[in-house]
Amino acid sequence: QVQLVESGGGLVQPGGSLRLSCAASGLTFSTYDMRWYRQAPGKERELVAVIPSGGDSTNYADSVKGRFTISRDNAKNTVYLQMNSLKPEDTAVYYCNAYRGTSVVRIYWGQGTQVIVSS
Repeated sequence: QVQLVESGGGLVQPGGSLRLSCAASGLTFSTYDMRWYRQAPGKERELVAVIPSGGDSTNYADSVKGRFTISRDNAKNTVYLQMNSLKPEDTAVYYCNAYRGTSVVRIYWGQGTQVIVSS
């Protein structure tokens, strides 16, 4: 049974930082691309950051580029999202996603962690 468990969300003031973690189990973590998505109230879910299985490159939404950093530790089956210089518009539920697009596509989601940026 595959599980993705996010943690690290919370309330932070504008300009502050948070680090989200997503611990994976039940899958061969090192073979999956890992992604962070977010969904703000009344908005569609959007892709925030991507790190491939090899961890050799990263991609970010324009809205977070230069402020957020995605990383992974395959030994710990964990992906991280370091969020700096947070803005109120970063307020959302953040979801971890595991994707593998081989002969059979596998996609898994975590339950989400709430991030609120407010003074």
